[in-house]
Amino acid sequence: MMMQLLETPKQKNSLFNAMNRFMGAVNDMDQTILVPSLLRDVPLEEDREMGGLKSDVDEGDMYSYYELLKSIRSDMEWGVRCASADERHKESMKITRSHSSASTCSSACSSISSSSASFSEEEDEGEDEDLQKQFQFHLTGLQGVLSKLTQQANSLTKRYKQELGIGGWGQ
Repeated sequence: MMMQLLETPKQKNSLFNAMNRFMGAVNDMDQTILVPSLLRDVPLEEDREMGGLKSDVDEGDMYSYYELLKSIRSDMEWGVRCASADERHKESMKITRSHSSASTCSSACSSISSSSASFSEEEDEGEDEDLQKQFQFHLTGLQGVLSKLTQQANSLTKRYKQELGIGGWGQ
């Protein structure tokens, strides 16, 4: 089990704490679910806690949510841009099957960053918006999404335990 740090009331709404709660819930889920394939074809409708949590996942079974949560954790740990660059790299390696040198994540990320930097400079010239309001809006949204994802990971772990008939006492 992962040890969770005690939060003071002021820290409860901290982005770092929301991220830690999510990462802890997904790590707990990952440690609990030893046979993820058991989640295949287990519908989401049976779980009231998961019912209100929708995503773009097509299959709509517990396994797809398991994979989604692990993917989001990976994006948080390694960064979205590097994850995208790694996926493109893996896909190009599958297609070409050659031993040519490939760019590293850092060079791919830096090329993406430089192109996005020039884009943001153009954006800055065209718009004069209050950055603090934008930041507050996105921070609130991110905290809300992390809270829902944490609830989803906890619910999935609980549901897996119920399916196997383990750990149902007092949880």
